Amino acid sequence: MVGRLTIEHWRNAPRLTSLAAFFETTASGQGGASDLAQPQLDMSLLDFDLEVSVFSDTHRRLWGPFDSHYFASIPYRLEEECRLGSAILSFASRAWARSASPTSIYTLGTGTGCLARTLATLGNGRIEALCCSPTAANRTSFFAKRASEHAHFFHGPFFDLDDERYATDDDLLPFRGGFDVLLEDTTFQMYDRDRLKQLEFVVPRIRPGGLLVQVQKLAHEDRDIYEERERQKDEVFKSRFFSTGHISKKKDEVLNTMTDLQVDLATTVAALRAFFRYSVLTWNSGNFYTIVSSNSRSSVLELISLMVKPAIPPGYCHERLPATIVDTEVEALAPDLTWRSANTMVPLAPKLGIMK
Repeated sequence: MVGRLTIEHWRNAPRLTSLAAFFETTASGQGGASDLAQPQLDMSLLDFDLEVSVFSDTHRRLWGPFDSHYFASIPYRLEEECRLGSAILSFASRAWARSASPTSIYTLGTGTGCLARTLATLGNGRIEALCCSPTAANRTSFFAKRASEHAHFFHGPFFDLDDERYATDDDLLPFRGGFDVLLEDTTFQMYDRDRLKQLEFVVPRIRPGGLLVQVQKLAHEDRDIYEERERQKDEVFKSRFFSTGHISKKKDEVLNTMTDLQVDLATTVAALRAFFRYSVLTWNSGNFYTIVSSNSRSSVLELISLMVKPAIPPGYCHERLPATIVDTEVEALAPDLTWRSANTMVPLAPKLGIMK
């Protein structure tokens, strides 16, 4: 059990102190917005896949101010969101078909909750989705485009969602039994370096057979490699959306603080191994990674089999994907990992064009 002193340490972490004003200003649209262009999904990287296209259409309609900033800040994170989101939607739909019960999904620290709202909207009662954020402006964006009564928002940091809160808060009634999918998006790195304690807090909320999906920015044992990837992110990708002055200001005000609480892949693997039998890297963009973990071999295989190949130019990806980082010898996962083939909309592709 995570103790009181750890909780108090998280409560005084940068996300709720030195970085709080930045997130409030950006989420309210009063600052932080891209000043050169808006991010647009490049469907050519996704082979004009039908399922991803449907997901992305709803997803884009539900953006709030913070979403535009976020997807302009991380190379090809928008394509990954739609690739991952469409796979989670299919995974949840299959689970509903087997159980005739809604799939419960928690997107931890995901800003406006756009992913949660998209999943709830397209799930149409077959998915109950929760997101949390300590930023009031994200709550405003969430309810401005809630889109579904099956989308729920908790205003507060992830560690305020403890057992007592779930048991006594009527708004959290659909989630008292835990989650089938729990997604953590670049949140842990804003509170602490102790991934074991953070996982200890959230993993008990994952149901048997459930999945933890993480989007993490990782440190690298070679600082020069880390910095070169950061240079590529800033000078090649972000420069399409932000002016040089804007990029420098954010680095000074925000990113240097976040870097202090990042951990490397080896530390991440060690923490995941303490809780899960299986973990797989499914996406990599510079210093950013998507990691899928579970104690259910079949759940990991099913979710990954519902993903199209990663939508990332080769120059940004430094891993052979999918890559197993936690596995078992008796029931090894690695030999059976495979992406699905894209359901390419050949007649529509020329009409859609390559959206850049």
